[in-house]
Amino acid sequence: MKMPDAQTRWSCFLLLASLFRVGTAAEVSVWKVDINSTQDAVFRKTLYANTTIFMKFQGDIGSCDRNLAFNISWYLRSSVCYNEVFNTPDNKAMNMFGMDHMLKDGWSGFYSQGYMYFDNCSSLFLPRVYYPDFNPYQPLTSPKSDPSNQSLFWPDKPDISAVAKAWQDSPYLFIVKVQPLLRGIEDDDIGAEQFSFTFAMKVEMKGPHDYSSPADWPLMMFFMVMCIVYVLFGALWLFWCACYWRDLLRIQFWIGAVIILGMLEKAVFYSEYQSIRYKGDYVQGAVIFAELLSALKRSLARILVLIVSLGYGIVRPRLGTTVHRLVAVGLLYLLFSSVEGVLRVTGGFYETVALVANLSLSLIDSCVMWWIFISLSQTTRLLKLRRNVVKLSLYQHFTNTLIFSVVASIIFIIWTTKVFKLVDCQTGWRDLWVDDAFWRLLFSTILLVIMVLLRPSANSQRFSHSPLIDEDDDEEEAKEPMLNEAFEGMKMRGSKPDSNGSQKLLSKEDEDLKWVEENIPTTVADVALPVMLDEEEEILKTKMERSKME
Repeated sequence: MKMPDAQTRWSCFLLLASLFRVGTAAEVSVWKVDINSTQDAVFRKTLYANTTIFMKFQGDIGSCDRNLAFNISWYLRSSVCYNEVFNTPDNKAMNMFGMDHMLKDGWSGFYSQGYMYFDNCSSLFLPRVYYPDFNPYQPLTSPKSDPSNQSLFWPDKPDISAVAKAWQDSPYLFIVKVQPLLRGIEDDDIGAEQFSFTFAMKVEMKGPHDYSSPADWPLMMFFMVMCIVYVLFGALWLFWCACYWRDLLRIQFWIGAVIILGMLEKAVFYSEYQSIRYKGDYVQGAVIFAELLSALKRSLARILVLIVSLGYGIVRPRLGTTVHRLVAVGLLYLLFSSVEGVLRVTGGFYETVALVANLSLSLIDSCVMWWIFISLSQTTRLLKLRRNVVKLSLYQHFTNTLIFSVVASIIFIIWTTKVFKLVDCQTGWRDLWVDDAFWRLLFSTILLVIMVLLRPSANSQRFSHSPLIDEDDDEEEAKEPMLNEAFEGMKMRGSKPDSNGSQKLLSKEDEDLKWVEENIPTTVADVALPVMLDEEEEILKTKMERSKME
């Protein structure tokens, strides 16, 4: 297997530099808006066909003037273009109220509208059936055409508080206007806004899958499947560790920690989508916890791939000063990823903040990928020089997996850019969940490969770093070919077989075992404090090198 050249590394760098994306939060289905003046509200959501939209009004009758009446009008619009619904600002969306045509030629959709009049606050707060039948919906026409006379009606009757119904699986824009009116006052100089009133408007959208939307339903199923997969990962890893607990390596504890965090992450996200499905909304604290847990898991995942690439515990027994750089990279990624997730959940993720967070994460990911391939190149070159076939085969498989991941990422980015970015009308909104699921599935594949390659077994120690094998024997193997090449073709005279050869081999093995007992850590404290032993190990190595030279 040939290591990637400089051009491949640069392509990886550019790939990760361009790979920053804003995560999308799950779509809620229940909104509660406080109304205390002339106010408009805009709601966006992808809906299943036959989803019913409910409007309820709650408040204190005593705080509402008895001379006030209310005219509440609404407008429901569907579009095949996802970007028309979700990328249109509220101020521009309000201009679409009552519009019977499309924004551009070639787009399509339907619309429906209606209004409700309430004499006073008592009738406003009283739950009742607003319409004897659902209002019909009509197709949107092209901008230069006349309005369509075609109207489509619903056969079923509306329930209590129901105002409209979705006619197909599509993104929907729902706009509500609240207009207070004076009743029984002839003075035109007195406006309705001068009277005090306050109430809450509750909007619910409930369909065939309760409050879940067609854009979130596949992602919820994905998190459920991934949660089961990580449980299987954990059970398999626990079984391996229990069977070969005497031969565990330090890096295998890192793998176990990443599996546990991945399991928790998928379970928390699945519970979030379940909460939205049955309650219509999520608990903000739980979502923030899920984002922080996801940020921690992604940080440890990058550190895991880095320490495997550096050869920790396999080629080098300690990371030395590299530990500080690993900790710095992990903390930086954790910081920016946490800030990005929390701001996105709380609604403060916009413009400059989003740009800084995304560029920072992109830069850190680019540096991590660059560091991974440089470390893999150095580790593989070192194993080739030492002629360690077993470890070299392990790292070749790991390198092939990473190169496959990079190629798959490039293909996926090209596909998402073509389908979701470089189009005037985003009709593939059903596949938006793949943009989030792909990266999680890709890392799970890399984690599975790492688990298989570094799984605990009876021969785990053949992958661990051993100074006797990796240094002394490799140096002897490097010297022997040089001697053979020097005396190739020459007949050695006066060489007699050594009758005490077997005794010398035994004495050498005794010396090696003695060296292992004196220098290889055997207690839990030695394993738990690797950083404190770095300096002592360097001193021992220096003494050994001097003794060899003497």
